[in-house]
Amino acid sequence: MAEKPLPSSPSTPVARAERFVWLTARVLEQRRFAYHFLRGGADQVETALTAYLNEDGGYGHALEPDLRGPVSQPLHTAHALRVLDSIGRCGGLRVERICRYLTAVSTHDGALPAIHPSQRGYPSAPFVPVVDSPPSALLTTGPVVGLLHRNQVWHAWLFRATEYCWAAVESMEKSHPYEIEAAVAFLDGAPDHARAEAAADRLGRLVREQRLAVLDPDRQDDYPVADGYAPGELHFPHDYARVPDSLAARWFTAEEMSRSLDRLAADQQEDGGWPIHWRAWAPGSALEWRPIVTVEALRTLRAHGRAVD
Repeated sequence: MAEKPLPSSPSTPVARAERFVWLTARVLEQRRFAYHFLRGGADQVETALTAYLNEDGGYGHALEPDLRGPVSQPLHTAHALRVLDSIGRCGGLRVERICRYLTAVSTHDGALPAIHPSQRGYPSAPFVPVVDSPPSALLTTGPVVGLLHRNQVWHAWLFRATEYCWAAVESMEKSHPYEIEAAVAFLDGAPDHARAEAAADRLGRLVREQRLAVLDPDRQDDYPVADGYAPGELHFPHDYARVPDSLAARWFTAEEMSRSLDRLAADQQEDGGWPIHWRAWAPGSALEWRPIVTVEALRTLRAHGRAVD
């Protein structure tokens, strides 16, 4: 059955984004946009995602656009889980297969590396180096563990991976924005809510002390850019608290969050899409990222009660 879009004014953020998505996005992001904003079906999203699935249960084929090539990678597989979670399909045999893949590529302490050495020989962004014996990375492990717990997935892989995340989060002293995002993703799904709240409170103080969130968008130049980040690659309150019930939402005042969401809404470009703020290292990856970022920007705004339709 043909999808019937909701009537909307061309002046709405969704209407402006729609043409951008049809013009530039991969089939997966087209299907995701249709699911979230045009009453599209979850089956169509899952079918599009399956094109990236490999026989080992992991996902590859540049699903995460900064890693090219066919091989399965933890970052691709984490991306696939986020898509499945967003359409209510994070469970069953599909996730059982994913957990078997995660077990196979885990480090000696049961967590995930950021990049598995199988990426060697395929193009990848210069800021995600490939090494022969990669260490465990909260950047990859945290979001996966938090998401699986939130969806009440139980698998043997989770036990050691969860302990790794607790140790990494609770010992964190100096960090950078993407690692904080990963920590929040873990804490928001962690089953020990009291422990998660205590850890989140400490992280919130760290974020403010180390100025890892731009609290005044009119004074962005006053905030430091983390080592290795691109010029202007800053994070805002909405980057940490993408939904109002995130533990990270407690880190910011209502006024700080409102200014952050104003900044996000104003970031929509003339072509209807949102920009990327990290280093664009290849034309294809930049083109593929923008529709992903656009879908997530709209979802964040809507989750916080901003009118987008």
